[in-house]
Amino acid sequence: MIDKKWVAAGRFASLAPLRAGSGRLTVPPRLGMFCTAAAAAVPRSHRTPLAPREERIGMTQITVTVNGTTERRDVEPRMLLVHLLRDDLRLTGTHVGCDTSQCGACTVLLDGAAVKSCTVLAVQADGAAVTTIEGVATEGQYHPMQTAFWEQHGLQCGFCTPGMIMASIELLNHNPNPSEADIRHGLEGNICRCTGYHNIVKAVSAAAMMMPSPHAS
Repeated sequence: MIDKKWVAAGRFASLAPLRAGSGRLTVPPRLGMFCTAAAAAVPRSHRTPLAPREERIGMTQITVTVNGTTERRDVEPRMLLVHLLRDDLRLTGTHVGCDTSQCGACTVLLDGAAVKSCTVLAVQADGAAVTTIEGVATEGQYHPMQTAFWEQHGLQCGFCTPGMIMASIELLNHNPNPSEADIRHGLEGNICRCTGYHNIVKAVSAAAMMMPSPHAS
């Protein structure tokens, strides 16, 4: 049974002790799971301070350059790169589709190589350069690959598109003049559930004609 003195204007926990000037909010242990909002009202002076970074067990500081900006973060060794990008840096163009390295929606460039960020640890990116879909446009101008996907209707729902574009950019960086077979082979690790791939292949072919060869002098 829930003690009646804890049932007030709030659903499970009354803020009366705090309002009365006691300065502390005492919550019965069995009600802790219901009292998140109430506990947040405890004055900062009564909260347990966060331990210094060097005392946080298991945390590792990494430095990674993301879309040209140097970022320093304390991360758990188990944190995935996709969660660093989405949750810490708020770069939500990198999508989470399967969490098993199958769909390719989370593809980013790591030192120029296309990787699936759901199977790369954040600590593995320490000292590296990461490019996400947010970083491929320059000075307000779409990347040729973005323009080609738009003009050739290479997307429908758009969920797979960021990963498709990143994988396609790496493909053309290594093979500036791919055949249709080369494109289909290069994008085997990226799944689209809408288009049937035909317009995606057309988009990559169109981008190849717009993008300068990385090996040109």
